[in-house]
Amino acid sequence: QIDYTGTEPSSPCNKCLNVSWDSTPPCTCIINFTLEHSFESNVFMYYGLSNFYQNHRRYVKSRDDSQLNGDNSSLLNPSKECEPYRTNEDKPIAPCGAIANSMFNDTLELYRIDNGTETSITLIKKGIAWWTDKNVKFRNPTGDGNNLTALFQGTTKPVNWPKAVYMLDVEPDNNGFINEDFIVWMRTAALPTFRKLYRLIERKNNLQPTLQAGKYFLNITYNYPVHSFDGRKRMILSTISWMGGKNPFLGIAYITVGSICFFLGVVLLIIHHKYGNRNTSADIPN
Repeated sequence: QIDYTGTEPSSPCNKCLNVSWDSTPPCTCIINFTLEHSFESNVFMYYGLSNFYQNHRRYVKSRDDSQLNGDNSSLLNPSKECEPYRTNEDKPIAPCGAIANSMFNDTLELYRIDNGTETSITLIKKGIAWWTDKNVKFRNPTGDGNNLTALFQGTTKPVNWPKAVYMLDVEPDNNGFINEDFIVWMRTAALPTFRKLYRLIERKNNLQPTLQAGKYFLNITYNYPVHSFDGRKRMILSTISWMGGKNPFLGIAYITVGSICFFLGVVLLIIHHKYGNRNTSADIPN
């Protein structure tokens, strides 16, 4: 994982530390790194955030699921749960709410350096969202034709977005409310330190690893400010084996719960041994 927050003065991204949502032109920085070992199977690229509380009650409720499901009436009349990100300049916001308004929007590009030659690594942006989210929970508004610009007419973009929701992608099946980057962000995290799937790197040749060991660099378009709340940003590369991906949370949780149960079992056994055979019946005198 590569931390690119830029709080350290020596970091190439330090110049972007105090970037604002609407910086023009956007700040860019490059971080070089080396892979010590090859990645043999498919690789998953994540972005990670720290000290970002997506589990706050008001934040979690700040959305309109009917609007996100393509309901035309909710599109123009969002839920009051979205306040204060319900309307802007007397126009309904699409998508409304604090979750959508704070969507992660850094752009990450990966390059390999081989004998002084830079080779771009193909990053796949589709297939990163849950199937149920992509095909059931999130739908675009319906109407005559498939012109999203016309379907979203009468609405405005979220306050912190640089462009409207119908301009998230040029491909129709990944644009609007069904944009997979947007869908991934809308599934809120339970803990303040989390990571979300950003891109996929598929293995193309069974004779060659997906990412060979060697020198790489990460080209970052730094749009997402985190310094104001002491947050941190990082890029994570991960892969899976036949047993799945590395996830220490379940192991730690099982060991912790098991240890507590064992401790309570010993305590209850001692209490039962010491007090369980005591005669509790009282002799009543004649």
